[in-house]
Order: sequence, then C-alpha cells, then structure tokens
Amino acid sequence: MTGSPPMDFAVAYKGRRVYVTGADGFIGSHLVERLVEYGANVTALVQYNAFDRLGWLDDVPDDIRKCCRPVVGDIRDAAFMTGSLKGHDIVFHLAALIGIPFSYVAPASYVETNVLGTLNVLEAARANGAQRVVHTSTSEVYGTAVSVPIQESHPLQGQSPYAASKIAADMMAEAYHRSFGLSVVILRPFNTYGPRQSERAVIPTIITQLLSGSTSLRLGRVTPRRDLNYVSDTVNAFLAIGQAEGDIVGQVFNAGSGCDVSISDVAALLQRIMGTQVPAVVEPARVRPEASEVMRLQADATRLAKVTGWSPSVRLEDGLRLTVEWWSRRLGSRKPDGSYKV
Repeated sequence: MTGSPPMDFAVAYKGRRVYVTGADGFIGSHLVERLVEYGANVTALVQYNAFDRLGWLDDVPDDIRKCCRPVVGDIRDAAFMTGSLKGHDIVFHLAALIGIPFSYVAPASYVETNVLGTLNVLEAARANGAQRVVHTSTSEVYGTAVSVPIQESHPLQGQSPYAASKIAADMMAEAYHRSFGLSVVILRPFNTYGPRQSERAVIPTIITQLLSGSTSLRLGRVTPRRDLNYVSDTVNAFLAIGQAEGDIVGQVFNAGSGCDVSISDVAALLQRIMGTQVPAVVEPARVRPEASEVMRLQADATRLAKVTGWSPSVRLEDGLRLTVEWWSRRLGSRKPDGSYKV
C-alpha cells in the first residue's frame, strides 16, 4: 500500500503559531529546533525551576533559541495553561514524567503530571480553539507484545505506574475528541534515542560507561527487545502528523522502524562502534519488577506511513555513531563540579 508523499515541512509550518509543551526535554528540544528552522512561530513551554535554566533548550544554537519564545510554567496549573495557549494554531503536547523506575516510588506524581496535566492542556486547547493537538503517547502502553508487529489496535497493558498514567492520558485525549470535537491526534513513538537523552536511559548508560573506561557494563535485563528510532526520525513523525490532512483526528498512530533488537545486541554494537570489549553485569537495582518488565516492542507504523508518507531514514548503526560522537563531546565539556559547559 503506497503512502502519501513526504510533506514539505518548510511550507507546512512557515508562519504557523505552534505551542510545544515539554520543550525543555529530549525530544521536545529537537522538535522546537526544527520548527524554528521551518519558520514557525514557536512558544516553548519549560517547567519552572529555581536555576533560571531552560533545560535542553540551553543546548540548542543561540540563533535558534532567540527565535522561539520560551515560557516558564507548569502543565499542572490549569489557569496558566488556558492563558498561555491563547492564540496558537497547533499544540504539540510532550510534557510528561517519563522515568519508569521513579514511577514505582512516586506514582501519584505521574497521575498529577501525565493525567491531570494532559487534561489541563486539552481543556486549554479547547477553550482557545486550537486547530490541532498532537498528544504524545508511548509504546510502553502496549506492555509486552501479545503479537508483533504491534498495531494500534493491540491491547493496552499498564505494566508500570508510568504506563498506566500514559494510558489514562491517551484515553483523556480520545475523550476530548469524542466529547467536544477537539482535533486531537495521538502519536505513539517507539523507543527514541540520540543526543540530549537522559543519562539514565539504556543507550546513554552504555555509552557513558564505555567512555569512562569502565571494566564492565552495569545493566538491567539484557534480553528485552526494543524498536529503536533516532530522534530526528521521531521529530519528523511529529511534524508529519501535526499537519497531516484527511480523516485522522481522534486516531492513534505508531511511529517506529518495524525492527526490534535486544539490549544485549545494542550493547555489542556500541562496543564494536567504540572499539571496546567489556562484559555486561546485571545489577538487581536496575531490574524492573518481574511482572512489570516489557519484554518486546516492535512497531507497525503502516497507518502513519499511509497518511503522511513518513518512514524512518536513520539506520541504527548510524544513529548510534552520531549519539556516541555527541556524548564524547559532551563528556569532554564536563566541569569539575559535574556540570557542563553550555
């Protein structure tokens, strides 16, 4: 089945008034960067902090950062969101608590941010007449695959408090379309990696340990399989669905490569790229509870390809090389106090 031709993002987004929540995060900062490059008028929501920092937006080139409008706030504040979203055409909602391990410790905070925060974003978009809301889901909502590749109709399984909170947020987004006619589209990216990802994620964990000269790799389970996608491909999926036409509102779209790889194979590939060879050691503290571990994720992104023409373009080995190069530069800029030069 052939898909739509790839979209010209420079034409699609030039002059559009775009609001990005979670703009200080890994994927959000890359999305803001690309939107500015394509001529959009971008408002970038950054969570308030006492350090006068803009998260990963501090890491983007100065000319890009000067061309967006950072706003400091919190999606958990309904009144703030209603006022802040006024006058925007498109909303990309990426703000969320995403760390699975911490969701076992403080599950209520995930409900407050991921569920109630999403409710506030949706209500603010409805009140302000937004033309399109792209709500960010996650492949974790599928749990361990019942069948592969995973289609959007696959059962949803809350195998962690984080996953459960994202399922609830997805259902709220769907409800706002069905109940109020809000133009919501749900994008479900599979595992994204690349520059600016948290050091606690598995690929940065492997890279930073190898760059530090560690004699072993301290990891959790190495048998789970993941569908890994370089961040530029995931950003292209957001951009594509944000301006896609046709009967797509209220629908869910997977964004993934359709290939899965085990954590052990990723570690071996990174060692080959970096010219190292050390054994992996499973640390109990890094292992998820038995019934909570998601063992396999492999996307079927046919639906997204059909309506937008999207497909990933960065091979895993190429993306990992780019990520290693970025971490090598970043660790080389680390200050004695553990912070980084910016």
